[in-house]
Amino acid sequence: MVGHVAVLSNPFAGKGRGRGITDAAVGRLRERGAEIRVYSGTTAAETRELARTALAARPDALVVVGGDGTLSGIIDDLIATGVPVVLVPAGTGNDLARALDLPRQDPIAAVDLLFDGIPRTIDVGEVRSGERAAAFLTVAALGFDAKVSERTNRLRWPHGALRYYLALVIELARLRPLAFSLVVDGGAPEERSGTLVAVGNTPSYGGGMPVCLGADPTDAMLDLIEVAPLGRLRLLRLFPSLLRGTHLGRAEVRHRRVGSVSVRAPGLVVYADGERLGEDECTITVRQRVLTLIVPATGDEGDER
Repeated sequence: MVGHVAVLSNPFAGKGRGRGITDAAVGRLRERGAEIRVYSGTTAAETRELARTALAARPDALVVVGGDGTLSGIIDDLIATGVPVVLVPAGTGNDLARALDLPRQDPIAAVDLLFDGIPRTIDVGEVRSGERAAAFLTVAALGFDAKVSERTNRLRWPHGALRYYLALVIELARLRPLAFSLVVDGGAPEERSGTLVAVGNTPSYGGGMPVCLGADPTDAMLDLIEVAPLGRLRLLRLFPSLLRGTHLGRAEVRHRRVGSVSVRAPGLVVYADGERLGEDECTITVRQRVLTLIVPATGDEGDER
């Protein structure tokens, strides 16, 4: 029997879809007899404070209505309390939901996992850069893709997807290889130029681009992808294979599974789960099996995976 359930909502997630998704989730919880308390934040800082308030009341579960960024912003508080999470996807990317086979288009089915699903404890990535340490759930991007995210955030016009495409065009025009220095699992520094580095706890970012195809958030490892220096046309030709997940066999792409990686490069920026987490240098590690989510049953409820 499900008792006290806290609902943490980001009404602005998914370009405003969060509000309607929250209403559907709350209605379903009441319909199924849960005792609920709803907390709705309008900013990332307010959402973190509300999460702490909700978790201090020791709910049986926390239902999070939002995207990857909403959840990653409260990871440390969730880990500290051990409260299991039901994620009702309401973001623009929803790449964690994709990795865990959560319902992404049906908030009723997503919230029903509270009653019908099973717990699964997953790994969480961590980026340390300068004095800051930040957790992430999906893929840390370093290089061209991070610069596109940075440019998108700086632009004030146009709105929606057109802003991303404009940022992509601008960064393609400015494309230069980065002089990466990598230290993998404490080994010797590896110096080489490249277009981008991606470090994945899950396979995809950007709403389904499987840059780290095969990454598993329960294997205590990270997937490290390096793309060699490319010209503009070659980079554009690589994008279709990235979308299909066939890029790992290409000569310009290197794939390794690692426990940690430190990266330095002049002009480096680091993005993960839609947030800017560092610059110039960073160390990325994995925190093993620290976050519990409720996921669809696989037919073997005794196997938490």
